[in-house]
Amino acid sequence: MTLESPSRDQVLDLIKRLQDAPAAVRELILETLKALEKPTRSPAAVAEELLAKTKDLSVDTLEQALHLAREGLRRRVVVTGLGAITAVGKNVTEMWDNLVAGRSGIDYATLIDPSPYPTRIAAEVKDWDPSVYLPRKEARRMARCSQFAVGMAHQALEDAGLPTDGSLGDRTATVIGTGLGGFEVYQQAITDATKRGRYRISPMVAVGGLPNMPAFHISQRFGAMGPLNTVVTACAAGTQAVGEGAELIRRGFADVVIAGGVEALVTDMFFASFSSMKALSTRNDPPEKASRPFDANRDGFIIGEGGAVLILEDLDHALARGARIYAEVIGHAASADAYHVAAPHPEGLGAQNAMRWAIEDAGIRPEDVDYINAHGTSTRLNDKTETYAIKKLFGEHAYNLAVNSTKSMIGHAFGGAGAIEAVVSVLSVFHDLLHPTINYETPDPECDLDYVPNQARKQRVNIALSNSFGLGGQNACLVVKKFTG
Repeated sequence: MTLESPSRDQVLDLIKRLQDAPAAVRELILETLKALEKPTRSPAAVAEELLAKTKDLSVDTLEQALHLAREGLRRRVVVTGLGAITAVGKNVTEMWDNLVAGRSGIDYATLIDPSPYPTRIAAEVKDWDPSVYLPRKEARRMARCSQFAVGMAHQALEDAGLPTDGSLGDRTATVIGTGLGGFEVYQQAITDATKRGRYRISPMVAVGGLPNMPAFHISQRFGAMGPLNTVVTACAAGTQAVGEGAELIRRGFADVVIAGGVEALVTDMFFASFSSMKALSTRNDPPEKASRPFDANRDGFIIGEGGAVLILEDLDHALARGARIYAEVIGHAASADAYHVAAPHPEGLGAQNAMRWAIEDAGIRPEDVDYINAHGTSTRLNDKTETYAIKKLFGEHAYNLAVNSTKSMIGHAFGGAGAIEAVVSVLSVFHDLLHPTINYETPDPECDLDYVPNQARKQRVNIALSNSFGLGGQNACLVVKKFTG
């Protein structure tokens, strides 16, 4: 696969950016462009010649030149469609209205019998009917998370004004994040084998629960024949999938990307395992009061499910077809804690790196950020560590930031969480409106930022940052900006 050459508009944009750059920066970039125009020159020869010319330039000048060149020549990525299936709404409008109103989707669990566990509540997608998007026979062959994925993608494509008839073609890619994919398929197979014998297991078990099935089903149903990727990075998967999807457009591998994340883990095994870990809230009554990120009396997270899809699009492609643009994706990054399988690094080093690198990738300064959609799980360790990481990276500006947690209302949808929160970040930028962090009642001295407590807030949001920090020390961060042309 070859990369597309920069368009005329991209080169003109680079020249426009160079007008305000230092003379040394302008000269270096123009020399590079001039050298690359000669078809007989190899990239190695050009690099060697340019290296000789940079010996007397400062590191700062070289960094400016590199950033300007990269920004000017890579394609811009915008968001043109949104889809979501969550505990607070089975479409984006319903979800957003409930989030802004501070309505929780956490209730007594119905997908399992929770009576053996200390936690009896979950954030389930209630009254889910896959036949809205799929023939019943086809839906029965899919894991619940794959059904969600097709539904979310259908919503997002319709919202973007793109076809849902299977004709998307080879310039449309699919990147979906998930933690475990259709895990319940395997759990059910074990139950069936125990009760009925091993040869009574469905042949679909071999593939039905694979983590790449949600992405496959989207690609197959809508005819997206470009790159097909699955990101399996636990709780960071949805955010990282959106970032990886944006990168495909930046580098010219796709014009459109169906990007997002999904999960369906309201299962006995996960209730049992996380209960043993003492990671779940046991504040069962009333259920809607259980998830309380950054509150002093928080006692654990709530298992959720669902996910979201964003239609990412090359700016020129979107403008050419007259698409509505919600926001622009300007930066993303990922990092590792290299510390512990379940606990965050005590100083939030991985979280700091993910945020710092995403900000650098976006070409902005920390003080340009207006709002952070926090990972905010409602656990003792995560919330104080994330707060600490934000304060270390942003310094005094941390106290000017609005920081909220969507998980206060939707629980933790694992691989789907970051994609839902990416949609929320885009809508916050688009509407200049922040949903509240609900159940914030008792301030924690270690969590002392502005968490948009209990009431939605109308305020200007030009740049938003969305955080996801996962099991295994996986960290991902996304930066979105108000689109102004």
